[in-house]
Amino acid sequence: MKTYGEFEARYLNPLTDFGFHKIFGTESNKDLLIDFLNQIIKEKGRITDINHLKPEQLGNFEKDRKAVFDIFCTTERGEYFIVEMQKANRAFFRERCIYYTTFPIQQQAQKGIWNFRFDTVYLVGILDFILFDEFEEDKEQIVEYVGLMRERTKTVFSNKLKFAFVELPKFRKTEKELETHFDKWLYLLKNMPKFEARPASVQGEIFKKLFELSEIEQLKETEMETYRKSVMDYYDVQDCMDYARDEGREEGRKEGIEKEKIATIQKYFQKNMAMEDIIFFTGFSEEQIIHYYNNVETGRAPSLP
Repeated sequence: MKTYGEFEARYLNPLTDFGFHKIFGTESNKDLLIDFLNQIIKEKGRITDINHLKPEQLGNFEKDRKAVFDIFCTTERGEYFIVEMQKANRAFFRERCIYYTTFPIQQQAQKGIWNFRFDTVYLVGILDFILFDEFEEDKEQIVEYVGLMRERTKTVFSNKLKFAFVELPKFRKTEKELETHFDKWLYLLKNMPKFEARPASVQGEIFKKLFELSEIEQLKETEMETYRKSVMDYYDVQDCMDYARDEGREEGRKEGIEKEKIATIQKYFQKNMAMEDIIFFTGFSEEQIIHYYNNVETGRAPSLP
């Protein structure tokens, strides 16, 4: 078993840049990507073949902003797939997803007279964070589908642009709870580095190939260096996310204490308690008491007893 930094594992972490591209990003392993995408798309008919395209997309002019996809491919039916693995939520992530889809749309524009017909463009996001949490039912929805629709009728406006977001943190099944082929994929994406061997419940040629391909022991020295850096980058992102969550919880705790102070002082003033008694019971200074009281929703300054 090879050691990288402070971590040890037998299998690659598929959520690192190196691991993700090793598993899904090459022509020789396209059967893995095809199998995974077929678990996500809802349309009739399965993908039987794909062709990987250059992930770096340039604009029409030299100064135009470019885009670099994790995986960019077409299917035998002419559909375009952008597959992105995202470790953390970033500012304007949704807008970036929309921007990315403009490249394969423009690529299909024919020179000269063109009737604007183009094949469907998909963006599949494999997310190591929660993107949708606005509603109670969002908590259990692992794959979220987004498309173009008419607002009033809630019907499809066009099926030429489709998004599918897989939110891995929402998948919480144990090995004993795995039911579907897709369950097994999600379970492996989340847990590959933890395994000493392929789980007994995960059988089939596709998963056999996945585990054989993911053996860290077979990496060349140069690949090992790249993977080591990829793992460190992955944990750096995780540390930043953990810190942000801790900061958020601390801010929430402070806000709760602040509200409690305001409510307590308001109650004492309503009872016409003397200022020196409020100071004694709360431990606040007179300046603090006046400050907190002024933050009550009424906004009225206290009439000191």
